[in-house]
Amino acid sequence: MGQFILKVRSEQASQRLDVFLCQSLEEIPSRTFAKKLIDFGHVRVNEKVLKPNYKVNPQEEVHVEIPPDFLTEQYVSPEDIPLDVFYEDEFLLVINKSIGMVVHPASGCYHGTLVNALLHYSVNLSHVNEEIRPGIVHRLDKETSGLIIVAKDNITHTRLAKQFQRRLVKKKYVALVEGEIEFEEGVIDAPLGKHPQSFGKRKVKFDDSAKEAVTYYKVIKRAHNMTLVSFFPKTGRTHQLRVHSAYIKHPILGDDKYGNKRSYGRLALHAQSIGFSHPRTKKYIEFSTRTPPEFLSTIQQ
Repeated sequence: MGQFILKVRSEQASQRLDVFLCQSLEEIPSRTFAKKLIDFGHVRVNEKVLKPNYKVNPQEEVHVEIPPDFLTEQYVSPEDIPLDVFYEDEFLLVINKSIGMVVHPASGCYHGTLVNALLHYSVNLSHVNEEIRPGIVHRLDKETSGLIIVAKDNITHTRLAKQFQRRLVKKKYVALVEGEIEFEEGVIDAPLGKHPQSFGKRKVKFDDSAKEAVTYYKVIKRAHNMTLVSFFPKTGRTHQLRVHSAYIKHPILGDDKYGNKRSYGRLALHAQSIGFSHPRTKKYIEFSTRTPPEFLSTIQQ
């Protein structure tokens, strides 16, 4: 699309960078598009790559490059990365995601993602989301392993997304947490909002900015000052299980954001099963994996 050099006027001072771009260039159709440009390093302020929430100052020079194929599948290259395809039909896939795999490209990570692998594996993927995330209906954290659904067409994607929105998808996670949880089962009802000091983190908050977050849990086994536990999230907030675990003083082992990374060799969280109404046949289907063997060996030592 081209390259542009913009100078911040005095009346534009203190605007967020993504807002400034959206209001200054007709070539940028939305704030989401502007944010993606910034995240992928195509925007520099005084030769520095900054965050979308950076507040611009008068007389600063903003350099913008909009690649002609930006936010298209061509912008994300197919990569021959092994996939554990747990289930597949003509409408969807269920992938058993490995530890350390990012679901879709984002700032600082443009290769090695699930999307890169999917583009190599399949020619048919939905494009309801921005084209940078073909097929992706929901997400798992990079450090979380387990089952994730991928849509092959837009109708399937839309129908699955509605089930997630209506909380009709049944999800079960298994985790190792610090300490021995007192009760056999319970519910954590604690709303979540953005962390005021740490970008990208979430925090339990009881104000108007927080969103409802509810997690049910059931203890599987306690031993060696740790607990193997099943989580059943009613809502699907970012980092919900990790924050809720820390909130009840039992952070997930290996959690570098809300616990102690050195307490375990990985984030001890696995998306074990997922159940939903098939968007085409309308039949309820459910898929379940085994508990990671390293979780079992740790709790049984």
